[in-house]
Amino acid sequence: MAERLFRDRRDAGRMLARLLEPYRGRSDVIVLALPRGGVPVAYQVAKALDAPLDVLVVRKLGVPGQEELAMGAIAGGGVVIVDDDVVRGLRLDPEFVQRIVERERRELVRREQAYREGRPPPDVTGKVVIVVDDGLATGASMRAAVIALQERSAARIVVAVPAAPASTCRELRAIADEVVCATTPSPFVAVGQWYWDFRQVLDEEVRALLRQTPAQRREAREEEPPDEAAAIRSEALPRRSRRSAGDAVVDLCGDAHFVLLGEASHGTHEFYEERAEITRRLIAEKGFTAVAIEGDWPDAYRVNRFVHGRGADQDAEEALRGFQRFPTWMWRNTVVLDFVGWLRERNDRLAHEEERAGFYGLDLYGLFRSMEEIVRHLERVDPAAAERARERFACFDHYAEDAQNYAYAAAFGAGESCEREVIEQLTELQRTAAEHVSGDGLLAGDERFNAEMNARAVKDGEEYYRTMFGGSVLSWNRRDVHMADTLDALAEHLGERRGEAARIVVWAHNSHVGDSRATERGSVGELTLGRLARERHPGDTLLSGFTTHTGTVTAADDWGQPAQRKTVRPSLQGSVEQLFHDVAEPSFVLPLRESPLSSEVLLSARLERAIGVIYRPDTERESHYFRARVADQFDMVFHIDETRALEPLERTAQWERGDVPATFPHAV
Repeated sequence: MAERLFRDRRDAGRMLARLLEPYRGRSDVIVLALPRGGVPVAYQVAKALDAPLDVLVVRKLGVPGQEELAMGAIAGGGVVIVDDDVVRGLRLDPEFVQRIVERERRELVRREQAYREGRPPPDVTGKVVIVVDDGLATGASMRAAVIALQERSAARIVVAVPAAPASTCRELRAIADEVVCATTPSPFVAVGQWYWDFRQVLDEEVRALLRQTPAQRREAREEEPPDEAAAIRSEALPRRSRRSAGDAVVDLCGDAHFVLLGEASHGTHEFYEERAEITRRLIAEKGFTAVAIEGDWPDAYRVNRFVHGRGADQDAEEALRGFQRFPTWMWRNTVVLDFVGWLRERNDRLAHEEERAGFYGLDLYGLFRSMEEIVRHLERVDPAAAERARERFACFDHYAEDAQNYAYAAAFGAGESCEREVIEQLTELQRTAAEHVSGDGLLAGDERFNAEMNARAVKDGEEYYRTMFGGSVLSWNRRDVHMADTLDALAEHLGERRGEAARIVVWAHNSHVGDSRATERGSVGELTLGRLARERHPGDTLLSGFTTHTGTVTAADDWGQPAQRKTVRPSLQGSVEQLFHDVAEPSFVLPLRESPLSSEVLLSARLERAIGVIYRPDTERESHYFRARVADQFDMVFHIDETRALEPLERTAQWERGDVPATFPHAV
């Protein structure tokens, strides 16, 4: 799968049109394209908005020998913009620059005549002008276009592009009335990087699109296939139908060994409930032997001991008490409590240990808890090794068991790095693993594996916190690579126990389960567990996402704050959630591998909502939405139109009270 956001310029234009919906049907709007690449994009915008389409010819002034480097731009009406920094930096002679300007001005006039084929330039006086290109780098050409339109007395100038650097968009906002940059990836590199198909647009293509009148564009729109919601409705499987969501997953799963079940928030009851029910069926009907969660290894392993009838915990609630780190409600909630109880009861009915299903954690936040587990294990099997581990972990003592403190110290040079110590500890555990097995059988092997996984969590956790302030992509990738490595190690370990390849269900957020190559975050190098699973196990994974339109959610105002029951705003126009809401089914599952019409619709980049443990409705668009091609991101999507908040085991007064529902604007 190529790391691109838009299929082609047509796809980009349709997406821009959704963002410009407030201008649809207005008689004072005109769409102008910067040829040639901007014309196919602008055509889709003009068709959707039912507005006239024309071109605004602008010529970039390229540096001779380095034509991609712009030293300025010119537009019709005598507008000339020159980047003095570039001219001075390259020591270009003013007369030489003027000759280039004159040459480009002649080419500008020639192109205007060729594109319009005798038609006069449009009168933009008093008009709302939406000026469109297929993307911007420096923005020199667009600045020239804006100035030209200002001189022609346009009433309002709206710059609209599919992709551009954030800095370019900020600069244009200083001179344009409105700037719509659909995505602002960083590092930007080049416009063509964000398209699958970025072939050169020919002059004849430009002329053909400009020849169409608004009436012809309206007719073309009416002849297009059925609307997108109808296409999805025709293939969606309502959850109330005979073929349930669980049936769809079991069928689509086939022989896959890894089924990743997502969630659009860390606090929605229906997401947890659906995952638990699907997982019960995969364990009972398809032979899955493990649930791996987006939780810390030592806390989840305490639950694993309980479901296998080991350890001191007497019931499921007690086994879940290991989850003490914020946000406790992620795993200490009523749905997980019921599932863990079910898993223990099922395992108790099975005579053979290797047939029982386990409960494991993939995450690395529990740095200090993992250290404790390592020392506790070594105290039982090798007291001298336990003492060496204590000495190594003493490096962390002055951070008061707060990994955030370690992150600050490592980032700003306020303390020593403990990298060497944790690597030494992992190496020793791996080297002496056979010596530390106190007895034969599965139990001894599991405890050795548990110690090694805790050591890996300490090593990767130390690196994660050390890089936390060095860039979000770097630390994010460290975390998701750790989860993928842990999943693979778990599959290998369980496979050795059973004598056959293990089958594992993963519970994690959509942002980890989905394939990052289909998202704008992936375009800047972000990895995800879902992507890594697909790459490492091609044809052996199933990625399932979950979405909702509105309802309530359990979330906090900020990190470390109490859980609240918050109202989820209705999804934004142009989002996949709004599209699913328009399907007009209370809930449905969409098996994308078997849904060609829906897959075609969902190959376009759309907004997608992600609520983690923090929900900030006042900054909904900036805080909780990103762009993605859902058909590439997931193999299957579950949509539940209205959902309710996940119920924590510890219900605070704030959660009981909930927030006060308000009438929010539909878009932010």
